[in-house]
Amino acid sequence: MQSRIAAVLMVFLAALCPVVWAAGKAGNKASVTVHMETESTDNPKMIFPQEISGQTRYFRRVPEINTKDVISFSPFPSEAGDDYGVLFKLKDNAARRLSAVTAASQGRWLITMINGRGVDAVVIDKQIDDGMVVVWKGVSLADIAVLDEGLPRIGAEGGKKKKTKE
Repeated sequence: MQSRIAAVLMVFLAALCPVVWAAGKAGNKASVTVHMETESTDNPKMIFPQEISGQTRYFRRVPEINTKDVISFSPFPSEAGDDYGVLFKLKDNAARRLSAVTAASQGRWLITMINGRGVDAVVIDKQIDDGMVVVWKGVSLADIAVLDEGLPRIGAEGGKKKKTKE
């Protein structure tokens, strides 16, 4: 009887351990991904459709750039004035990767997703070699607040963001 209780207790503790180990980690709630346009005939599990300018286009599920590639950001009012745009500064390796992809994919679309929502898409008309990704529109104040929780603003990249209790 005691061995059964011990076995049940060990299973319970084993199931609880991942929760305990992850308890102290502060995850980044912000999600930024940049996806390259692809063909509709590609593997359906590896692409997703998105309507852009009244036409359905297909994009790779695996992003070219993600949140881990971003050093910092800076929001700005969009031209429409009812939402915002954001400038993302990339790490060096991500900047080189984006430069290579955009050099080889001119004429294709790039779509930026923030927190799982497609916010802006642009046609690649030249190589992006400055390490910056610009989202021209579609970003809400709520998106910016979530980005502020996980990423520093441009100019404040030097130190890690510290949370203070007040």
